[in-house]
Amino acid sequence: MRLLYGIQGTGHGHISRAKEILPKLTEQAEVDILVSGYNCKLTLEQVEVMHKRGLSLTYNDNGGVSYLQTALNLQPLTFLKDLGTVNTNNYDLIISDYEPITAWASIQSKVPVVGLSHQASFLSKSCPRPKQISLFAESLLKYFAPVQHPIGFHFKRYDSFILPPVIRQDIRDLNPTQGNHITVYLPSYDPDFLASKLRNIEHTDWHIFSPLCNETYQTGSVTVNPVGNRPFLESLESAKGVIAGAGFELCAESMFLGKKLLAIPIKNQYEQLCNAAALEEMGVKTTHQIDEGFDKFVSRWLDEDNIVKLHETADIDRLVELVLRYASRVKTTYSRQSSSLIENSWI
Repeated sequence: MRLLYGIQGTGHGHISRAKEILPKLTEQAEVDILVSGYNCKLTLEQVEVMHKRGLSLTYNDNGGVSYLQTALNLQPLTFLKDLGTVNTNNYDLIISDYEPITAWASIQSKVPVVGLSHQASFLSKSCPRPKQISLFAESLLKYFAPVQHPIGFHFKRYDSFILPPVIRQDIRDLNPTQGNHITVYLPSYDPDFLASKLRNIEHTDWHIFSPLCNETYQTGSVTVNPVGNRPFLESLESAKGVIAGAGFELCAESMFLGKKLLAIPIKNQYEQLCNAAALEEMGVKTTHQIDEGFDKFVSRWLDEDNIVKLHETADIDRLVELVLRYASRVKTTYSRQSSSLIENSWI
């Protein structure tokens, strides 16, 4: 059996999830991997992949999504050319983790397409949304990488096709303890700005990790670190709490480890606003700005007993088994109208 696995390279969540699924998948099938996204930061080490430019969101200096700059960075001719390089008929199944080239290349194909992504969960109206619904952002979530059969991942099973989060093995291997520091990952903010807001809060140390930092330095009770997997994991393991954006993976990992969590969604990033709405429903503290009263807000958060734990995670072995069984079932009898992946017995 031969599969094509498309992975959105922007952000760390898609590739982190693929690193957990691919070893199980490649044990039973031949898998070609396509990674796209011109803001791609992470890689799949020692794995051969096809790299395409694809589509990515662009952020402004204030940490918000710039839809204008995103539009200006689009190269539609390059995207169409990349579509033409993908021969979907060579495969028995296509998997897209919010990757647009594999998703759109399969539109006219008879090969079934499965979406495995957090974004796929938003195809359900049961998933929490912010008070201000964005029709443009809703359309983007639906059509950026369209798939026939979505399997979404979210904090809870909001619908029949939604699974709990995939937690990477690096997190599962940690032995969480409660130290005296808070781990901070807000990559859209300047680390010096964050340090100025946090260093005056008494009786707490702060570990800030920032892509804008090249070497570790300290200012008062604040240590600013470059982004690095092992140092970050060590800080997270012994943290008494986490301040992060409302990105799906880190929030899920923090709750899995039983860490107190404060989520600050990226401005104009609709997916994170949806995540923040879900976290608020679960009892996680959120805020949408870092203003003059931020230090007092954080101090109150530190004094609260509001640890929300993640009680369920995805079973990767079961997920891979079901996807491969589906691919085998429809290999010779596939019909877009009659074949359905989303069945209660699956999820």
